[in-house]
Amino acid sequence: MRRDFRIFALAGIGLTAACATVPAPGDPAVPVYAVAETQPVVTANEDAADDPAIWRNAAAPADSLIVATDKKAGLYVYDLGGLPKSFTAHAALNNVDLVDMEDQGIVVFASDRSDLAQARIALFRLDTAGGSLVELGSVASGPGEAYGICGTRRGDRLIVYTAPKSGRIGEWEITLSDTPTARELRTMQVPSQPEGCAVDHRDGTLYIGEEAAGIWRFRSGATAGELVAAVDGRKIVADLEGLALVPEGDEGGWLYASSQGDNTYMRYALPDVTPAGRFRIAAGQYGSTEETDGIEAQRGDFGPNFPGGLFIAQDGVNDGRAQNFKLVPLGAIEKALGD
Repeated sequence: MRRDFRIFALAGIGLTAACATVPAPGDPAVPVYAVAETQPVVTANEDAADDPAIWRNAAAPADSLIVATDKKAGLYVYDLGGLPKSFTAHAALNNVDLVDMEDQGIVVFASDRSDLAQARIALFRLDTAGGSLVELGSVASGPGEAYGICGTRRGDRLIVYTAPKSGRIGEWEITLSDTPTARELRTMQVPSQPEGCAVDHRDGTLYIGEEAAGIWRFRSGATAGELVAAVDGRKIVADLEGLALVPEGDEGGWLYASSQGDNTYMRYALPDVTPAGRFRIAAGQYGSTEETDGIEAQRGDFGPNFPGGLFIAQDGVNDGRAQNFKLVPLGAIEKALGD
């Protein structure tokens, strides 16, 4: 969610307002640099680009794909050079994720807020050879406006987590038949508007970003969560936006968060969600990032341009052009933070 930082002053009987141009300062952040960026989304002069998901091509890593939302127009599939492979028109898709369901293919799912009173999950299959999406249908996912989304595979079942603006978090089992269906397995709650969503595929631990408050952790099967990283104006400056989880070993790895209020990103070490460094994407061959909503990260081989893995961040300003996504080598981030 975009938030203007405003300074208000009374002048006589009138009220004037000026918009601050300098974001709220947090703790120092080291610079890293994008090595590629996506073509801007089709919707210009609006807050439109939002959230990315990554499919890694194990057989040909440099041919991996990115699925990303223009929340006013539809879903893009990009290559790692940032060029569109396809575009699927669909109004009001906000966040997106994907899961490899093996025999059922790569299933892409997005939060559909076409109806602000009734959230839905839009379902697609990713044609990895052609870089296109095949629409599978949609399922209802509870009352309210759809917003955050993430998912995992549990055996042969697709599990999707929804985070609508009301803060009512749902866990859904999706059956992929000719007419997909959804069954709610668990309901959770955060106090105010969430968006960021990441699930640990190893044990089902769910992380939800409450924009004004911080990161909540819900253990597998639990309905009550714990606030494990607060919005404090230093490590995370409101709004807290996207989350991305990079596992390592049985329980280690990293949880990344978009600190939108000061245009930075915070990294936490798992399993204890211990602060482990801040960084910003600075201007270099490609522009810097500002007002980032969605992020995604994945370790592994993505070809010669992305040693150590891939980190993607939405860019909400993009030097006056329509919004897009910046691509950074994950290894460069880890090196900059001292790993």
